[in-house]
Amino acid sequence: MGDSFTLPLRPLSETHHQKDTLPVAIAQINAQWGSFRDVSEASLRAELEAEKDKDALTETEDSKVNPPADIDTAERLEQLYKRRAEITQFAIQAHMETMFALDFVSLILSKHAPRQAEMSISPFLKQMIPLGSLSAEVVNPPPKSEAAKIDINTVSRGWRLQSFNAAADKLLKSAARLEQEVESETRYWGEVLTVKDKGWKVCRLPGERQALGVQYGFLEGKPPFMSTPIFRDRGLASLRRADDGSLLLDKGLVPSKNRAVRVRIKENGQITGCSKLHKSAVSSNMGSVEGHILQARDNIFEEELFHELVREARVMAGQGVTTRQNLVQFPVSGEQEILLDLVDADSGEDGPVPSSQQNSMLAEGLSHFIHILLSYSHRQNLYRRMQIPAPLTSKRKRVPEYHLLRPSMAYLQHNFHLQFLQSFMKDIHATVKSSGLLCGYTSTPFSSVELPGDDISRPRAEALVGQFLRPLESVFSSDLVTPGSSLKVHIRTNLSGPPLGTNYDFSIRLSKFPDVQPPSRVGLKDDAAAVITHLMLLDIVSAISSYRPNKTNSNVISTQNTNEAAKNPLTWEATYPHHGELLAFSPAMGVNKKMKVILTRDKLTLQTHYVRGAGSLGQRGAEKNMQEMRSCTWTASPEAKDPMTLQQSLMEFLAEASKD
Repeated sequence: MGDSFTLPLRPLSETHHQKDTLPVAIAQINAQWGSFRDVSEASLRAELEAEKDKDALTETEDSKVNPPADIDTAERLEQLYKRRAEITQFAIQAHMETMFALDFVSLILSKHAPRQAEMSISPFLKQMIPLGSLSAEVVNPPPKSEAAKIDINTVSRGWRLQSFNAAADKLLKSAARLEQEVESETRYWGEVLTVKDKGWKVCRLPGERQALGVQYGFLEGKPPFMSTPIFRDRGLASLRRADDGSLLLDKGLVPSKNRAVRVRIKENGQITGCSKLHKSAVSSNMGSVEGHILQARDNIFEEELFHELVREARVMAGQGVTTRQNLVQFPVSGEQEILLDLVDADSGEDGPVPSSQQNSMLAEGLSHFIHILLSYSHRQNLYRRMQIPAPLTSKRKRVPEYHLLRPSMAYLQHNFHLQFLQSFMKDIHATVKSSGLLCGYTSTPFSSVELPGDDISRPRAEALVGQFLRPLESVFSSDLVTPGSSLKVHIRTNLSGPPLGTNYDFSIRLSKFPDVQPPSRVGLKDDAAAVITHLMLLDIVSAISSYRPNKTNSNVISTQNTNEAAKNPLTWEATYPHHGELLAFSPAMGVNKKMKVILTRDKLTLQTHYVRGAGSLGQRGAEKNMQEMRSCTWTASPEAKDPMTLQQSLMEFLAEASKD
């Protein structure tokens, strides 16, 4: 009973409940029984009889091996343990035989490959038998026919030739690829060296150390911008290699269009001047890597410039500067405005044609000026970085905006007031000179700007730009009609600190009126013109009051009448000098003679008439005209003069008016 017990070791076969399809069944029949052409009725009957005999024999053997006796549980468990022990013994025996075979093979191989065989041989065999003590060889191999030997040699030669051809093809392909790679690398590094030799900074990319990049941005930007990805990342582009070895600039952060800051001048609602958009500087090298680098550098510079202009314009909103989406606008005078915007340089839309060549030149100069100021600011940041840093504090230090609009506005505003005062001084002095009086003026425009010398520590360009960042000043000096009298006007413009704007400072010296002092500071050009007119009026009144007909004053009179004065000449005294009024007393007639001096920018008028007054000289009483009024007018333009008084000077008119 114990010998008939078996334990299956194979996995159970899975039964498929789904029937096979007809093609599968036909394929199985063909594989098992052959083609249907070989099947006949006799063969099928014989097969059925054989199956019946086989089933009967199987049932008989099963009945002999497994008698239908009952086996209790204890005996069945004992049989199970015995069978498991037998299986374990068979597995151990198989393992030992396998190890013996492995040791045998390893010992044989140790004769020819001891290092490899030593790794698989058992430690016991290695200790008992030295390596290489057993070898194997073929003894008396069976002889081969000549045809077999020829076939073996032919096959061996074919394999060797095929292997040699494959190796030669691989070597040729490797050589061609290596040659192409050398040419590509040579071309790539040659173009990289060309870029470096032209002054561009070539370095490794921070995020990709195995790649090279070119630095075309401005590292000396303001600290907030140096930490902002907008300008920090766009200032560095990678230099990639194409398949043919040519240099490619990674244009992921480079705009496809050229952009530039445009400056326009608007007068009375019309555009009269516009700066040029420099497009030809890059178009000539646009196909090369240098052209793309120049385009990227110019674009980032223009965008940073406009960004700084907008930031500064927001701070200067109280000074009349306005900003829009893409426009910065500020006034220069009541009729003139400056417009700054960022436009596409390649669009070809330059706007309306400027009507004034002078304003176009001014716009072009202003465009160059703001570009120079941004470069100057970058250089100043470099100087600050080179200095010893300030002590660390918890309070964050505020970084001021660049001064780009302030110097531009200060120059334009100062130049506007300077031109106005030059024109005014020229007209009013020409008017006074037309009357025969001697006077003149000298102007020193932008006297605060000094050309740098050769012994400066900084470059001349930086020193010159630094002059325009300080308050601007111009000086006008005038020698008045009266000897010892002078007038000096200082025009100061400052937009960086108080006092803001343009102010006129006057310093005068009037010999006849030493107590007269001008206002300390005048901010309007019309008020300044009124002050100058009033001071020159006082000077003319002072010159008339000091006039004596019997004496010739060469410093006052340019053309003196040669006729003798009357026996009783009148002496003029300034009664109301600030109103231009003088009075003279005639003892013979017992009346007073009054003179009125009127001075404007383009006209000087003297009016005289007799009045009867009660009281002493200089007191105004009841006035009555005794004679018709006499007047004379001088203008700056000769064609506007009165033909009757064309040859008469002020002193000649005064000599006639002084006769009793």
